[in-house]
Amino acid sequence: MNRMIAYEDDLIESRRQAIQTEIDTRKSAVERNRLGQFATPNALAVDIARYVQSVIGQTVGRIRFADPSIGSGSFFSATLSVFGSKRISSAVGVELDPAFADAARSLWANAGLQVVQDDFTQVVGNGSCPPAPNVILANPPYVRHHHMNREDKERLQSLTFKMTGVKVNGLAGLYVYFLLLATAWMEDGGIAAWLVPSEFMDVNYGMALKGFLADRVTLIRAHRFDPDDVQFGDALVSSVVLVFRKTPPTTDHVALFTFGGTLAEPHARDLIPSQRLRDSHKWTAYPSHAKNDRHTLSDGKGPTLGDFFRVQRGIVTGCNKFFVLDRAVAASLGLPDRYLRPILPSPRHLKDTSINADGDGYPLLDRQLCVIDCNLPEAMVEAKHPALWAYLKTAESLGIMDGYLIGKRSPWYKQEQREPAQFLCTYMGRGSGDKQPFRFIWNRSKAIGTNLYLMLYPQNGLDAMLHRHPDRAEAVHALLGRVTGHELRGEGRVYGGGLNKIEPSELARISATSFVELWPEIRSNVQPQGKLFN
Repeated sequence: MNRMIAYEDDLIESRRQAIQTEIDTRKSAVERNRLGQFATPNALAVDIARYVQSVIGQTVGRIRFADPSIGSGSFFSATLSVFGSKRISSAVGVELDPAFADAARSLWANAGLQVVQDDFTQVVGNGSCPPAPNVILANPPYVRHHHMNREDKERLQSLTFKMTGVKVNGLAGLYVYFLLLATAWMEDGGIAAWLVPSEFMDVNYGMALKGFLADRVTLIRAHRFDPDDVQFGDALVSSVVLVFRKTPPTTDHVALFTFGGTLAEPHARDLIPSQRLRDSHKWTAYPSHAKNDRHTLSDGKGPTLGDFFRVQRGIVTGCNKFFVLDRAVAASLGLPDRYLRPILPSPRHLKDTSINADGDGYPLLDRQLCVIDCNLPEAMVEAKHPALWAYLKTAESLGIMDGYLIGKRSPWYKQEQREPAQFLCTYMGRGSGDKQPFRFIWNRSKAIGTNLYLMLYPQNGLDAMLHRHPDRAEAVHALLGRVTGHELRGEGRVYGGGLNKIEPSELARISATSFVELWPEIRSNVQPQGKLFN
């Protein structure tokens, strides 16, 4: 590329960034989040294009470029910069948003980019896609599953299975469908680089994509950015770059996993055999690095917390501001005690991990809270408990009745049923190194928890032991407190900015070897689900 062409491309790229910013400001952050519109920074797009160039080398002559979610054309700009216009024989971008489609067309039409203004999943589904590309660089829309209606999910699941044979979980985001469908469209032997959220590497609904990457294509590299280094300033997502060739892997294939830093200079790297990827449910454990503190101790064979605790999320009220009240406020309103349950405050308001109770079973905390929980029909509440009815009637003017969950309940003020749990674990948190991102709570009150907590109910041999020796509850809490931060992060998942979360099934996979070592007798009472251990 001569200097004049490079200069012109730089000018167009500057214009593109200005147009991108201008279009972005037309929508609210909430709307852009719903649409999954998070533009790829130019420097990152160039880094990805350079890495693809290093993989391709001279094995591919002319480039037939495609981006199924072209936006304003960040990846096409990067491809022009890295490969040069003479090496690009064709280029196509598909874009649903008319504003971005028009922008990409006006910016890059003279450079040979064909822009199709349409839904890529519809285009590929009706067979109207342009000729198959041999290079795809893409940052697909990060639309969470709850922003997709049932009809769209069913259509996408059916189409993806038809074109790829992959059954996608209904909890998967739109980016999973984009990656699979675009790969089906791409030429055999083609190279693709995708910038996607890293969540699929940890969660159960990512198993289909992990299986596809391990078995159906040759995964060349997975570079996961440090979660503290959010790639999009307006989206709290931790990102990964996936580079693969559309060809089945060889039996001895190994993929390069890198972490942190940049693609050119990562902080850590490791070669992971495809077989290990097939057997691993947590890909974020690779590669091993001091800052990639996500390790697991359970090998799936030894005892786990799930053998000794039933782990369940706390309740979702539908509107905590309405249903959860200060105990004193509830009393001043004359709400009947029988329809109020003690409930824990948000974890940030808990100073200690050991909670005592007063004579009524409420936590001995500065602020005692209760949640309204009544199963009486409305007519009976109105007739027998006028104070409670008067309070419930205010929900309509406050817009509470419009809530999705409330519309599904009968009566709408009846809560999910949970028994108080002797032990709880906070659902989200931060922490690095040995520091636990989540706190284990010893609860000696009658309070239940909201969905900010996981509730741990002793079962099997542990439950039997605690009935015989209730004084050992403190030691159980101490053992939970010794679970390392590394293991909690390894079984959980991490989001942009270093926020960690853990689900019930993930906490249940934590090793419980320390429990068996201290109390061997609890092992004989275990009735493991689907597994036996000696």
